[in-house]
Amino acid sequence: MTDHITLRRGVYHDSVTLLRISRAVADTPGVTAAQVAMATPLNVELAVQQGFSVPPAGPDDLLVAVRGDDDAVRAGLAALQDALAAADRASVGARGVGATPAPRTVRAATREAPDAAIVLLSVPGAAVTGEAMDAIAAGRHVMIFSDNVPLSDEIALKDAGARAGVLVMGPDCGTAVIGGVGLGFANVLRAPGSGGTAVGLVAASGTGAQQLSSLLDEAGVAVSHVLGVGGRDLSREVGGRSTLAALALLDADPATGHVVVLSKPPHPAVADTVRAAARSARTPVSTVLLGEGGDLTTAAEQVCAAVGVSVPDWPRWIPDGAPTPGSVRGVLRGLFAGGTLADEAMLVTGPVLGDIRSNIPLRPALALPVGAGAGRVPDLAGLGHVVLDLGDDAFTAGRPHPMIDPSVRLGQIAAAGADPAVGVLLVDVVLGHGADPDPAGSLAPALRTAVTARDATHPLTVVVSLCGTGGDPQDRGAQASALLEAGAAVFVSNAEAARYAAGLLAAPTPAGTPSEAP
Repeated sequence: MTDHITLRRGVYHDSVTLLRISRAVADTPGVTAAQVAMATPLNVELAVQQGFSVPPAGPDDLLVAVRGDDDAVRAGLAALQDALAAADRASVGARGVGATPAPRTVRAATREAPDAAIVLLSVPGAAVTGEAMDAIAAGRHVMIFSDNVPLSDEIALKDAGARAGVLVMGPDCGTAVIGGVGLGFANVLRAPGSGGTAVGLVAASGTGAQQLSSLLDEAGVAVSHVLGVGGRDLSREVGGRSTLAALALLDADPATGHVVVLSKPPHPAVADTVRAAARSARTPVSTVLLGEGGDLTTAAEQVCAAVGVSVPDWPRWIPDGAPTPGSVRGVLRGLFAGGTLADEAMLVTGPVLGDIRSNIPLRPALALPVGAGAGRVPDLAGLGHVVLDLGDDAFTAGRPHPMIDPSVRLGQIAAAGADPAVGVLLVDVVLGHGADPDPAGSLAPALRTAVTARDATHPLTVVVSLCGTGGDPQDRGAQASALLEAGAAVFVSNAEAARYAAGLLAAPTPAGTPSEAP
């Protein structure tokens, strides 16, 4: 085998383009490993974990790593050149021959589109604040998809938005639906006008909003708007600035007959402020604040009752010969792309299984120990029950979100399959526009390999939370079938999936499993 490593200085492509290029190289016959990415610390670490010896590099360098026999490496590099050239042609030709160049700043873009009400920003977090300030100054609502934005910048942006009378959604706002138009990651939802009361969502939680709106869609409830506000909005520091502004907008919206305010576990004082605003609204408001009891599925059922809609049986697919409750030995390993779904899984499984360690722990004592987190991709062996949020900033700096790029999660699935202490593997799959067009295409083979790698004395059971609607472009039924054929039990309710996973393991964890992080 030959390893080819190069660093190309001054060559930049966005992470999604590089993901497509990397896949084109990896799919070249004879290539056994490949990575084409900006040389951020996480991407360098992933290459090192694949066995590549990467020379000193910086995040402004393009890393090219290809492994195979000599002919395969040559073919892989040829595929790389073809893919880079295609990306350049797409960039040049996107606006058509003779068209004016694409605007390079927000100010130029707002001049070019004077009627546009919203600016969507998706640039590296270190560069987004100035662009967002320009959008606010132009009088536009702003959706900031970027993460890794300093907290002080978020507060300054939201204060500037309040002074200008516009809504700041984010930073780290991955989901919004405005009048039926999805921005970022968004499911295909039934629109107002299809009958019944339309529900509007204010969400300090991207995948939480996707789960709740998908369940409402399953029940036949129309959704008017989903206004994301960023996962930190109900923190003590941010104080619910955008949540309160978004609630006021939906309260004044004639198409919205019921409002739901949804958040990851909030700061108690901020939660009280939001409840007071909800009581003052003219439109009925439900508050769904995780960590204060209940779950997203229960919340969906309560909203259904509030708007007079019957609760359906939430779809599930269980494989033949699935293990019975309490019959699986080992620990839980949760690998989530959605932070709120990870939070919810810990809130559901914790009371059954005991302590759950995580990179987003419910209590500080349950944070991953320093040794496990020394690298950007933690080693989870021997840590007992663990749930990871792979969409956390630490895993997305300089690379696509795991709802687009499954690389980090595939590595963790392989590690779980090789660890006989793991009895149940719980993963989420999030469908909709913006997400991987075929997530089961990569996940199902990896899950099947992990399951079949075990012997009869140490079986591995897989449970999948499948968040999406029947209208999503990935074909929810086909995704469920592929995951079922890989041996997974599949649920559209994340809470039901977590309860099922915990029920399988509802027995003492192996002796010696640590209960607290050092």
